[in-house]
Amino acid sequence: MFATSTLSGSKPEQYAQLVDQARAMMHGEPDRIANAANLSALVFNSLPDLNWAGFYFYDGTELVVGPFQGLPACVRIALGRGVCGTAASTRQTQRVDDVHAFPGHIACDAASRSEVVVPLYLGEELVGVLDIDSPVPRRFDADDQRGFEALAQVYLEAITAEAAS
Repeated sequence: MFATSTLSGSKPEQYAQLVDQARAMMHGEPDRIANAANLSALVFNSLPDLNWAGFYFYDGTELVVGPFQGLPACVRIALGRGVCGTAASTRQTQRVDDVHAFPGHIACDAASRSEVVVPLYLGEELVGVLDIDSPVPRRFDADDQRGFEALAQVYLEAITAEAAS
């Protein structure tokens, strides 16, 4: 049904292509698990130098691993702990050039060196986080951050239909 396409153009143009692909892939599908699984696969297979792409969902107490691509991950993360817990508790995207220098970093995959985590909120409700890791230090820049934030927004728009029904 879907095939990974080669992205072209500048980095912002590549993310625009990914956003279009994600929007088409999730169109009419409100299920948060199905959309998270497909979005994780799309990101992981479309962008270079990633070793993990996926979701952690908030269960009312902590973040619990959801659909992802990459090596097995930490199952539970407390709010405020590590890069994921910090993004969730501060409501701000965390872009970390060197995860080993991040206070309280949780080393789920020892190969990870840089990370971007986008918090997922529907209004005041914490849904979870979108987490992207790379084995390359300083892999992510402001264009990547904006791209992941745009992809997260597409995801939230898709699952809003589920929350409303």
